[in-house]
Amino acid sequence: MRTAKITRKTAETDITVEINLDGSGTYDNETGVGFFDHMLDQLSRHSLVDMKIRATGDLHIDDHHTVEDVGIALGQALVAAVGDKKGIRRYGECHLPMDDAQVRCALDLSARPFLVWNVEMPTAKIGSFDTELVREFFQALATHGGITLHIDQIHGFNSHHIAEAAFKAVARALRIALETDPRKSDAVPSTKGML
Repeated sequence: MRTAKITRKTAETDITVEINLDGSGTYDNETGVGFFDHMLDQLSRHSLVDMKIRATGDLHIDDHHTVEDVGIALGQALVAAVGDKKGIRRYGECHLPMDDAQVRCALDLSARPFLVWNVEMPTAKIGSFDTELVREFFQALATHGGITLHIDQIHGFNSHHIAEAAFKAVARALRIALETDPRKSDAVPSTKGML
């Protein structure tokens, strides 16, 4: 079973992440940040990674620490669950349309973290959620998940749609990258022999 449970507790947040990479996209996410929960639900549903996240944080300050630290813990859970990466496809990509927005994601489960972020949110807020935190989440996920992650906005004018398209595009790309390659299920997808 490719599963993991990560608990991360700091002076700012207390987070538990449980995932199953071979799930069906069931989710149960409660972070205290409504829009972020909605995005995490999309990430789970469209990657088919079962996900249960519980987070309490210093929301009286703002949402930043909670969003970033969930990204850290989720990245750590992905690394733990995927193990030595034997048999995975490794690469994934998706062009995701959502109404006015289209976002492209290409990623590599390379163990070489890097984020390329070409996304511009037209507004500073989606409801009470700071739109700059979308990038913060993906930066934390890429860094702690060892993911080379490229996210490019093709177009879009609605911040909610752009953010949601980004989460769904990453989810769909992750789904592909995490799948077992039936032609090479016994090998790590690298000429180096390890990732």
